[in-house]
Amino acid sequence: MADVLVVDDHPAIRMAVGILLQQDAHNVCGEVDNGVDAIHQFRCLQPQVVVLDIGIPKLDGIEVVKRIKCIDATAQVIVLSAQDSRHVMVRAYQAGADGFVSKLEDLGLLKEAIRTCLGGRLFFPTEVIAHGKYSADVNSREVLNTLSDREMSVFVALCQGRANKEIAGDMLLSEKTISTYKARVMQKLQVSNMVELLELAKRYMVI
Repeated sequence: MADVLVVDDHPAIRMAVGILLQQDAHNVCGEVDNGVDAIHQFRCLQPQVVVLDIGIPKLDGIEVVKRIKCIDATAQVIVLSAQDSRHVMVRAYQAGADGFVSKLEDLGLLKEAIRTCLGGRLFFPTEVIAHGKYSADVNSREVLNTLSDREMSVFVALCQGRANKEIAGDMLLSEKTISTYKARVMQKLQVSNMVELLELAKRYMVI
């Protein structure tokens, strides 16, 4: 069972999603209809899973995915959208989403998506993940230049195998702040775990 925040500007969709999630004993801890409120409620409720449409008012859903992942990289974000072209799926994947379910298909897939993502796996078509990783790899060297000095320091320290507590002590920062920097680095470099982060660091001789 997981606490789930549902973000969609259509009340009927929110209701349908709520019914589906209750069937798997999940708890819908909040419902909002726009991107700004989504960020606010995520901070307040700290749900394990966020189900959101990307075509929402006030703040684009792709941007919401990025911001949520910056706040908490461990949160599972599943995009539920009627825009199901490969391009849209790749954008969602590269923004940090953990899964994608089309509203044009059986909404029951959402239950499978949540189970898959909570189990530590992505819920995307294989070709979307492959294309997304290729695109990210092409741009990674350029993206490295977007890291701030402090983000780069945290990046290097992490890749040297140092723990958050040790890095925090050396940089005179809190562990929570280091965790935030780590999430930002992983988001900017479009990687989802330390294995991918290490591979990227070795590829570009950061360590």
